[in-house]
Amino acid sequence: MPLLFFIFDHIKLMDYHEEKDWENIDFKSIGIRQAQYEDCRFIQCDFAGLELHSSSFTDCEFIDCNLSNVDLKGVTLNQVKFKRSKMLGLGFEGCSDFLFSVDFESCQLDYSSFYKRNLKKQQFRACSLKEVDFTDANLEQAIFSDCDLAGAKFENTRLEKADLHTSFNISVDPDFNKVKGALFSLQSLPGLLEKHGIKIKN
Repeated sequence: MPLLFFIFDHIKLMDYHEEKDWENIDFKSIGIRQAQYEDCRFIQCDFAGLELHSSSFTDCEFIDCNLSNVDLKGVTLNQVKFKRSKMLGLGFEGCSDFLFSVDFESCQLDYSSFYKRNLKKQQFRACSLKEVDFTDANLEQAIFSDCDLAGAKFENTRLEKADLHTSFNISVDPDFNKVKGALFSLQSLPGLLEKHGIKIKN
């Protein structure tokens, strides 16, 4: 089959959805096709363990959803908001770099990875970020508001002018991360001096 016909046939088969709401759908049972979604909302839907097949989401919202262990390889997330959703073990480094933009509020992102992702000015609000991997990520001017960062991995991470002063359980080694201008609270000080064995007493 000539390449141009293959590409045309592939595009023709991709579903397109605009301004639709899906509520209380168990996608892990019925499956989900490769598709483009624009200005759509997913409410109390279960995607756990699914492959999203390089689908594209633009200006979409996921509210009270379960997306744990979803395969994000090749998926486009453009201006996508996640609220109160369970998102364990997600590999965001597999997403398409094209127009990558996400927003998280009250989400459980434990054991996920943002390896090498550009998250400049990213906001995480009231999220659980336990054991999350931020290695080689750009978090310049990012805001972590009331987040639990227990065991989160920061290595060669850009944190210049990032705001973490309302978050907790933070462990960041200034020798192996760029932290100039970053804002931490006094209670985070032990996590910054951890490797030196220095103890802080109130």
